[in-house]
Amino acid sequence: MARIARSVALAALSLFAATSAQAQSLQALYDAARAYDATYLAARALADSAQYKAAQADALLLPNLGLSGNVGSNYVDLPVGASRSSRSAGAGLSGKQPLFNRANGFTVDQAKKVFEVSRTDLETAEQDLIVRVAQAYFDVLGAQDTLGTTRASKAAISEQLASAKRNFEVGTATITDTREAQARFDLASAQEIAADNDLQSKRIALDQLVGRSGVLPKQLAVPVVLPAVVPANVDTWVGNSGAQHPAVRRAALGLDIAKLETEKARAAGLPTVDAVASVNTSRLSGTSSSGLPGTTNSASIGLQLAMPLYSGGSVQNRVKETMVLEDKSTNDLEAARRIVAQATRQAYFGVQSGTAQVKALEAAESSSQLALEATQLGYRVGVRVNLDVLNAQTQLFTTKRDLAKARYDVLLGGLKLRQAAGQLSPDDVSAVDKLLVK
Repeated sequence: MARIARSVALAALSLFAATSAQAQSLQALYDAARAYDATYLAARALADSAQYKAAQADALLLPNLGLSGNVGSNYVDLPVGASRSSRSAGAGLSGKQPLFNRANGFTVDQAKKVFEVSRTDLETAEQDLIVRVAQAYFDVLGAQDTLGTTRASKAAISEQLASAKRNFEVGTATITDTREAQARFDLASAQEIAADNDLQSKRIALDQLVGRSGVLPKQLAVPVVLPAVVPANVDTWVGNSGAQHPAVRRAALGLDIAKLETEKARAAGLPTVDAVASVNTSRLSGTSSSGLPGTTNSASIGLQLAMPLYSGGSVQNRVKETMVLEDKSTNDLEAARRIVAQATRQAYFGVQSGTAQVKALEAAESSSQLALEATQLGYRVGVRVNLDVLNAQTQLFTTKRDLAKARYDVLLGGLKLRQAAGQLSPDDVSAVDKLLVK
């Protein structure tokens, strides 16, 4: 029994020892993903461009200046008298300053709201990146644990197979025990191959996400202490999500934009007033019937009024259209709140269930270990058969694998809960990172 225990321990720790060297934390890999992941970088570039689009709208309230110039030559061949030719050149500077234009004012307000929408989209992309990195990180850890427990199980079965062969040789056991142990060993070999392939796939996915090769995540620190869900009330989580979630805030901004669009449509029927001014100079040389040679300067300043009188009903129909679209935005906001509330509740109860499952599996691990030891003792004294030992070993290693996965699922579920409630931030990555080995 001591030899089996040593073999199991060595097999279980071999993978951990191989991955402990130069292992990387969740925080380090998240920082790397922020600088590499194309999906996140695209979202950040789009958010950065929004400020310049807002500045374009601000230009509607600022003065416009224009410079113009012209040169020309004129030749007239008269039937009687001498022909005439002249050359002209001129330049002008004109400017316009909007004084009253309600539609432009609403356009500027809309641009500010659109800029806020871009920030919520970036926040959504950041939260999505955190979850994707954590998912890939714990997928690798889970695959490592699966491979470790598979190898440990194979080592234990190998010891049991050797014992069965020795007992058969001395005549204390039948060939059946050897055949059963050999079948379990062959199955464990196949499972080891599958687990190793799955680990390689998970590592490739994590490497691709963070832009590094050969990434080795850190294991959870022992003893594993999972953080409690705070606050421990689902209604509090749902209540906070209604105001904090980026999707809800985006929908609320969409409603504000729709209301401004309605006001802008109404403003299309209002007059506009602009201050206009111009300065011009022209020079004429040669002989011309249209003016005297020389330089002419002129300047003007005034107010320009534009009042729409009839547009074929387009303004009225545009107002009706925007009012209907405003109702759509109202319903979109309500739908966003309901979706977020549902997702938050599901995430909360998922974490609660996962935490309870971890506690149950911890108890099952302890009892499975005791059951295996009792079965091994019974096998040595002849009251249990080889198959009983193999079954007890399989139960123990299956429980260990399920327990490790359940712990990772709880940690990942906690991040997804905060994402569902719109509260996920890089600080949460640091909190999970503290649970890993130093």
